[in-house]
Amino acid sequence: MYNSETTLRAELPSSRKLMRSTILAALSAAVILVTVVQPAEYGIDPTGVGRVLRLTEMGQIKTRLAAEAAVETAGQKPAAEPSIAGITVSNPQPASPTFQTATPEATPVAAAAQPSSWRDEMSFTLKPGEGMEVKMRMKEGEKTVFAWAVEGGMVNYDTHGDSIGRSISYEKGRAVSSDDGDLIAAFTGNHGWYWRNRGEADVQLVLRTRGEYSAIKRVK
Repeated sequence: MYNSETTLRAELPSSRKLMRSTILAALSAAVILVTVVQPAEYGIDPTGVGRVLRLTEMGQIKTRLAAEAAVETAGQKPAAEPSIAGITVSNPQPASPTFQTATPEATPVAAAAQPSSWRDEMSFTLKPGEGMEVKMRMKEGEKTVFAWAVEGGMVNYDTHGDSIGRSISYEKGRAVSSDDGDLIAAFTGNHGWYWRNRGEADVQLVLRTRGEYSAIKRVK
């Protein structure tokens, strides 16, 4: 019995080891916070790792949409729109030479139903306050035809592109139920959409695409 108790005491970690483990865990959490969480959620990237991992642009978009939602809730109109990686958009729905909106009179269902030869179709459910992003891998000058529609409510959205050291916002909108047109890549990189449900009920979003892109995926 005495030998057994001695063995158990010998196997217990010392106070120094416990302290070292605690410090290492705290340092690891701090590194993850600075290099991943802050860029992805708030667009804050003091180390530059977030931009390399393509997380900073997503965080900047989230922060901007959250600010717009706060302004809407307060019933105020923003004097100027914040910028994404140095690109300032002053008009809530600016015209873009590479983004053409088609059939403005079409209903959401009709907008997502034409044309019939879609290459990819993705369907998502967004809960109140939830955001989601879809990106396509495109080369400069490539064109994608798209149509997305929302059932059960409306969303805020940002159509944008990003690459290492570059980003662009093509178009954005608030309280929109559908959109369709052509998306022409301004540079080689990832191009797509970020949506956020600002309503009080779940919404169903359907995205259909076809055209010149090598891959399409949901980011978050």
